[in-house]
Amino acid sequence: MSTVADKLAKKSSRKTSSKQVRLRLVYIDFWSAVKLSFLGAVAIAIVTLVSFLLIYLVLDATQLIAKADEFVAGIADGAKLSSIIGLPQVLAFGSVVAILNLIVFTVLGAIVAGIYNLAVKVTGGLLVGFTSN
Repeated sequence: MSTVADKLAKKSSRKTSSKQVRLRLVYIDFWSAVKLSFLGAVAIAIVTLVSFLLIYLVLDATQLIAKADEFVAGIADGAKLSSIIGLPQVLAFGSVVAILNLIVFTVLGAIVAGIYNLAVKVTGGLLVGFTSN
């Protein structure tokens, strides 16, 4: 009498033949490319904001901003660098950079998809091989 475990062991011990398939990528859906590039751009925007915050916190903790403030005050009469470089200003600038990157990367994803779809008409597409294990 064989159990289910014995049957599964026999199945796993058999060597399966792997089948290879070669496919040609001839079209990239425009809206799928836009959505995917937007998702990647959102991730980059989050990384940008976090990196701006961390860089500011490190510069503030090491007193480099205060030393730069003293240096600027020595050169320019009464100019305060700390009034220009504060946490709200750094995060606002980081947000502007993140939003601009979001727009640029999304548009670039759409442009690349369009260029690929045009190039496929000349080159025939990208040949990709797959195998099943």
